[in-house]
Amino acid sequence: MTPSLRYVFPVLAAAIGTALLLLPLQAQAAHAYAQFGEPKYPSGFSHFAYANPDAPKGGTLNLSNTGINSSFDKLNPFSLRGRAAPGLLELMFETLTVYSLDERNTQYGLLADDIEVAPDFTWVRFRLDPRARFSNGDPVTAADVKHSFDTLSGPLASPNFAAYFAEIKDVVVLDAQTLRFDFTRPGRDLPFVAGSLPVFSQKWGVQADGTRLTFDKLRMQPPIASGPYVITKAVEGRDVSYARRADYWGTDIPVRRGTLNFGEVTYKLYKDRDTQVSALRGGNYDVFNELQMRYWCCQYIGKRFDDGDLVKKLFPHQNPPAMTGHAFNIRKERFSDPRVREALLNALDFEWINQKIFDNYFERLYSYFSNTTLAAQGLPSEAELALLEPWRDQLPAAVFGPMVKLPNTLPPSSLRNNLVRSLELFAEAGWHNRDGALRNAAGEPFVIEVSGGRGDNMLLDPYYLNLRKLGIQVVQKLSDPTTNYSRMKDFDYDFSPIALRESRMPGPELWRAFNSKDADVPGSNNIIGVKSPAIDALLLKLLDAGSQEELETAAHALDRVLMHGYYIQPWRYLTNHHLIYNQRLRYPAQLPLYYGANEWVIGYWWDGNVEQPPAVAHNQP
Repeated sequence: MTPSLRYVFPVLAAAIGTALLLLPLQAQAAHAYAQFGEPKYPSGFSHFAYANPDAPKGGTLNLSNTGINSSFDKLNPFSLRGRAAPGLLELMFETLTVYSLDERNTQYGLLADDIEVAPDFTWVRFRLDPRARFSNGDPVTAADVKHSFDTLSGPLASPNFAAYFAEIKDVVVLDAQTLRFDFTRPGRDLPFVAGSLPVFSQKWGVQADGTRLTFDKLRMQPPIASGPYVITKAVEGRDVSYARRADYWGTDIPVRRGTLNFGEVTYKLYKDRDTQVSALRGGNYDVFNELQMRYWCCQYIGKRFDDGDLVKKLFPHQNPPAMTGHAFNIRKERFSDPRVREALLNALDFEWINQKIFDNYFERLYSYFSNTTLAAQGLPSEAELALLEPWRDQLPAAVFGPMVKLPNTLPPSSLRNNLVRSLELFAEAGWHNRDGALRNAAGEPFVIEVSGGRGDNMLLDPYYLNLRKLGIQVVQKLSDPTTNYSRMKDFDYDFSPIALRESRMPGPELWRAFNSKDADVPGSNNIIGVKSPAIDALLLKLLDAGSQEELETAAHALDRVLMHGYYIQPWRYLTNHHLIYNQRLRYPAQLPLYYGANEWVIGYWWDGNVEQPPAVAHNQP
């Protein structure tokens, strides 16, 4: 998904290629692979330009939970049941390759020191670095890689992994250090999928008496992996600590030089946001990436900020914003009609919420590819129509017209006009307001159940008020993150926040979220329940693109279909990372272009209280 599941593990984001050059006609082994064009960093490069190769090793980094990780009950991030401890993927597990953070879509060898891609993109071959070692001292072998693939693709791991690796037909061990991934289709994107396989030892799960725990039963058994850190303390539901391995094998390889510098990394977990914010102000942990502007503007104040002990700073990035927003469960009949979903979207007054609650910090998403050349605009081109035409009888007629323009309340538009349009759409779908309630022909009321914490409801209370104006019954239930997580795995919901992961190579992420075969698989990423042969076909076109032009055409066509389907109510995005951090922390002078804030801190910052060694000359491209 490099950072969390977005950069370390496959589910993590990769890049959109911009060059139009094709790879050579003969497969050639290399230190890197670019989707289009040539890698920025040549063979034998010293380090990434955004890393400080002379950063000192040691010191401490104290972090807090992010998102819904308010507790954990297992050390296995790959099984379906339970909640994994934070930091496992970033600190313990390594992949065959890693993405550079200053190129659109290029991977460089990590566990693999050689990458060979078939000229027809039907396979990729990796040779493992002979220096790579697991935390128990064993060498990383091709058999371990195959074991990792077979396990994650099998029934004992979360189905998300099987879905992601579904287009890898087979993994063939060629010798102790070499293996080949064979694909079910030719695809420029598939070497990236194979390269981002997390690798772990075959001995993980073997007990002292020689018996083996099945993978789904691995709970608090520490992983045997090749990353720089091992677990030193894990207290369920409270905190987890990692120590940097003195014998870490990869300290001086190019993609690791100057990275993962802290001697100890500890995650402290808090049950609610207000306690978490107070703990940061009190100095209980060192850094936080704030996404809620009501906290950013008004909570991070006081003596420690005035004295400079704590620093608030914006860090710009060029990440393509992920589609985030709110989705309805279209498995339920009342949400299955796209006219109903469009009507519900018209009731959302984003401009009012952004001004009154977010102080206009946010921009609104307008596409599944906002702020990129992949976003559809205006009328479809001839090339887009060629992709859409075979599915005309399955698509709304509007797909073949102008691109969706989201409703807004800026003059001359108004919330009143938008609500009138909502009632028109509901009427077309068979719902009419009678006696103050929106009802279908059978007289049944339109009911929406929403759940979440108090903060979630506060943000959306204006929206719920608008829904009630339309005659919709909104049933609000308070629930904790763990309960919500469990319900979402079983698709037991009406209305839910949804956030796709940022991805510079968007095809795999969108495939996980919208492919038809996962719609009925509990725990899959297709939480909306989309089943559309047209979407499946366009997703494959996106994945199969052989040039930047083909990539953009497929993305434009797909964008039109997804936006006109009103599957997600687009929400918001930020163009900067909003960090609060302890003044003793240091970071490289050159920022990456595409990066997650938390993963960048973990991967490239260091403790300023640790003495910096004398600078060493390093060759650079």
